[in-house]
Amino acid sequence: MKWQNEPRMVMISVREKLMKGVFLVSALFSVFALVTITAYLLASGIPFIAKTGFGQFILGTRWAPLADTPSYGIFPMIVASLYVTALSTLIGVGIGLFTAVCLYQFCPRKLVAPIRQMVNLLAGIPSVIYGLFGMTIIVPFIRDHVSPRGVGYGILSSSLVLAIMVLPTVVSVSLDAMRAVPESYYEGALALGATKEAATFRVMLPAAKSGILAGVVLAVGRALGETMAVMMVIGNSPTMPKSLFQSVRTMTSNIAMGATEMTGDAVSALIATGVVLFFFTLLLNAGFSLLRRDKTHEGRKKKGGGKSWKP
Repeated sequence: MKWQNEPRMVMISVREKLMKGVFLVSALFSVFALVTITAYLLASGIPFIAKTGFGQFILGTRWAPLADTPSYGIFPMIVASLYVTALSTLIGVGIGLFTAVCLYQFCPRKLVAPIRQMVNLLAGIPSVIYGLFGMTIIVPFIRDHVSPRGVGYGILSSSLVLAIMVLPTVVSVSLDAMRAVPESYYEGALALGATKEAATFRVMLPAAKSGILAGVVLAVGRALGETMAVMMVIGNSPTMPKSLFQSVRTMTSNIAMGATEMTGDAVSALIATGVVLFFFTLLLNAGFSLLRRDKTHEGRKKKGGGKSWKP
């Protein structure tokens, strides 16, 4: 009987080796894509930054690549990107986190699945639809009822659109993080006299903060890298932001607007802008990794310590 099973064992071994090869090729392809994109950005952008001057490019306030005397300052677009990202993250994370808490603890069980499915549907809506919604609903509302100067395009309108776009990410990741916390944490807090709200906000949320932080990082990355929806509602004026109702331009919208009409050094300036955007993304990921490592180390130090909870 042993010799009858040998062909089958050989086939299984061949199949395992084939799948290992497929997995290895997939991993190498991912690494190759990352290395290629990074090398392209650095090789094309760094020489232009060196040629123009780091201070003049990063801290310059005038963007006029097609003028007789070109100027390539992107500081207003850096500031605009940070403003829009920060405000949209503040709004989106706040609403998304409270939504996740509602679905986890306070929403009727029959409504949890339908509401979560509707929230997740937001992730499948194309960016251009969000942009159209912002142009036809949010921008006119801000122009007619909020802006003191009667201007609808600007930082506030784009931040509201982005806040809606990041909602499904924050809600989904935060809800999964809270569900991963052992139920004994919540029951123990109730047994010690905590109210339902106190047990949720003072026990469950801190225990799930690592996963919630991951959702925040994903939301920041989505807001920082979004192009189409932002370009349709922000106004796209390369000026220094001074008001929430001012027309400005982000780095992503600047790259998208100039990609089809610029040549020569102007294209190099756009690639260099991409390098700066790439650098901000790396800083975001590095900061999250360090923060998560610190939280993990702190948790290991406290493990077994049995810190008491006081209602």
